[in-house]
Amino acid sequence: MLAAALPLLFLHERYQGALTLEVGSASLDLRPSDAAMLAVVVAAAIVAARTGVSRLGAARLLWIPGALLLAWLTVAALRPVSLDDDRFADHLVSFLKFGEYALLAVVVPLLVRTARDLAIVLGTLVVWSGLAALVALLQFFGLDVFEAWNPGWRQPSFLGHHDLAALGAISTSLAVVAILARRSRVPAARLVPLALAAGVVGLVLAGSVAAAGGIALGAAGAVLAARARFSPSWRQVLAVAGIAVVVAGGVTAVRGDALADFLRFVGVRGDEPPQGVETYSQRTVLAYIGLRIFEDHPLAGVGWQRSSRPEVFEPYVDDARARFPEVVDLAFPAAGREWGVQNLYVQMLADAGVIGLALLLAVGGAAIVLAVRTVRHAPHPWSAGAGLVTLCALLALAGEWASLGIVAGIPLQAATCLLLGLAAAGAVLVEEHGDV
Repeated sequence: MLAAALPLLFLHERYQGALTLEVGSASLDLRPSDAAMLAVVVAAAIVAARTGVSRLGAARLLWIPGALLLAWLTVAALRPVSLDDDRFADHLVSFLKFGEYALLAVVVPLLVRTARDLAIVLGTLVVWSGLAALVALLQFFGLDVFEAWNPGWRQPSFLGHHDLAALGAISTSLAVVAILARRSRVPAARLVPLALAAGVVGLVLAGSVAAAGGIALGAAGAVLAARARFSPSWRQVLAVAGIAVVVAGGVTAVRGDALADFLRFVGVRGDEPPQGVETYSQRTVLAYIGLRIFEDHPLAGVGWQRSSRPEVFEPYVDDARARFPEVVDLAFPAAGREWGVQNLYVQMLADAGVIGLALLLAVGGAAIVLAVRTVRHAPHPWSAGAGLVTLCALLALAGEWASLGIVAGIPLQAATCLLLGLAAAGAVLVEEHGDV
């Protein structure tokens, strides 16, 4: 059931169609991905009714900060200033979507109980990643489908750039661990060549510099965690480093113009005035505004998704213009141009304060700790290899989130919550001393 839901969860909403319900001043779009989530949650509830939820206890290190984070974000979404916002209904729908996808983290350890279960889930992701990478490659060479960008540029496939990068990061992580721990010790071992090709192609054509940095971080973390359990040779480590270099080089080639613009922005290369909105200079501006919002609301922030509201960000725009005079006017947010913060960590500070960011980091840190424990203490090398895949992919997605703000109900969130669930499933292995 979980594997069958994955293609819908990793498909951009614009290609799914929707049943639109009017709820007050907001509209609620119900899509096939929501039906897939409902089916998975029902399946997990049936399993829990039959076998209990004792398996979840092994990952209490993850559930406690996760529950606190959801509770705090509920406060941020329902606090008086949020209730008085004229976009409250839209923000509430966004928060509910965030909570819906968060259920994946709980569902996974209930449904993924055997080696075959995990191989089916990761195998489905790899095959879907291969299809997404193929579509992106065809778009790159000029096939005009799924709102392709110009030939020779970065491409969205049928996901979107950040979501394609997330799917590619998971596939690449499987290939990285197959090199470090040997192919026979990873789930869906027969699909490792496809995982490597699909992952690298997907990451390169997605053109996300943050994802390229994330996969380098994930590979480094996997190498360090693998040393005690698998003792990879220098040749294996160099092969993994080669993957990270290929991804970085490919992304640099695809995003060469944007990176050159950023180098001019920071004064490293040339001094030509900008002709339009430049991606990374704009993100620097938006992050600056987000940090200024946090500076004035350090503890609790301004409320869920309210950092993109004109009445919140406009007091800081003039200071941002003075701080970055070389950035074109269109790059700055304004009424009708609510660009948002476009960085999860900075937006969490702005929307939910230092408490929100601390809880978010606690959730990510707990999942990483559980994955490392699985690598070190799982009774069988195959289970340790599965934990290593989770660790590598989690670190990769942590990097990707630095290029996107809080956007709920997208494949990137599905991928993140899926990996949190796999980290929890690994904790069961360590506590029960049995193979998955």
